Amino acid sequence: MAKKQTIKVTQIGSPIRRREDQRQTLVGLGLNKMHKTRELEDTPAVRGMISKVSHLVRVED
Repeated sequence: MAKKQTIKVTQIGSPIRRREDQRQTLVGLGLNKMHKTRELEDTPAVRGMISKVSHLVRVED
């Protein structure tokens, strides 16, 4: 069985004064505090969420 690809996402921007949909996208990615890091499965859905808040997160493959 092949190992699933993952990507590391770190929140580097604050959701304060951002639109509600951007805040909810961060919550959906499991990020709710500055400098919190999550390792997520690399799927098109996750990539789409990351692109929506790309100015608030840092991505490492």
